[in-house]
Amino acid sequence: MTTPPPPPYHDPRLTEQRNPRTERIDVASSLEIVDLINAEDQGVPAAVRREREAIARAIDLVVAAFGAGGRLLYVGAGTSGRLGVLDASECPPTFGTPPEMVVGIIAGGPKALVRSAEGAEDDVNAGAEAMDAARVGANDVILGIAASGTTPFVRSALARAQTLGAKTGLVSCSDPPAQLAATCDVVILPEVGPEALTGSTRLKAGTATKLVLNSITTGALIRLGKVYGNLMVDLMATSDKLRERGQRIVMECCRVDRDRARAAIEAAGGSVKLAIVMLAAGVDREEARRRLEQAGGLVRRAVGDPL
Repeated sequence: MTTPPPPPYHDPRLTEQRNPRTERIDVASSLEIVDLINAEDQGVPAAVRREREAIARAIDLVVAAFGAGGRLLYVGAGTSGRLGVLDASECPPTFGTPPEMVVGIIAGGPKALVRSAEGAEDDVNAGAEAMDAARVGANDVILGIAASGTTPFVRSALARAQTLGAKTGLVSCSDPPAQLAATCDVVILPEVGPEALTGSTRLKAGTATKLVLNSITTGALIRLGKVYGNLMVDLMATSDKLRERGQRIVMECCRVDRDRARAAIEAAGGSVKLAIVMLAAGVDREEARRRLEQAGGLVRRAVGDPL
């Protein structure tokens, strides 16, 4: 007995298929809608976990790029592009990185962040041009984000980045074309299944993508010494919130009171990381800077374990 062919309206992309569990969501109550969406969300962390080895490979690629003076560039369209820009924009305040170290590129440009420019995802030339405009080079990692795995803007950007010698990767929630997967250095596929609303990839696919990007940048910047224990020490105390956070971090790491922590941060020019080394090693700012450089930026290597 032969298997009948799929109906003509069937889309092979997992993110575009109908979800049988939510076919009556349009007649559900508010609480039932919440329960249906939440039930679908339960499988997202497990799907991300299944990609743990691929995520770790991506972290290694990014660490190597940063070590060579390169960058991580996210490329996406629509929700995927917005998530890349969001993750990139959160790195400077979280880890004290320069804005050009992690960059988000979205089809349609910055205006697409707040106003839909979905047609921009089909512009093949724009994807390649974005790589040229960003001056992509051999030390960079370009990570394409495409929930469906087929976005033309992303595919052309990755192809151009490869010709420029960059390492490339793809985050998708549906199997990408075989040729695209074969040419990328890493492919991360958290397959979360059909969405509660067919094709609305800002739901499960968006959540899975956010988890993946969180892991990649957090993991890479931890490896670069941006934390001490699990404290974000590589920050500049440039606002009231960050000054207060920085003081608490120094107080906890060095077991000093707030006045000493505040004074150390001021003497360190606002650098919490330098202040910790100055207090822990009993040295001035220049000596602390030298010790950190010798330790590759790792506070634990410079002064030992937290007190």
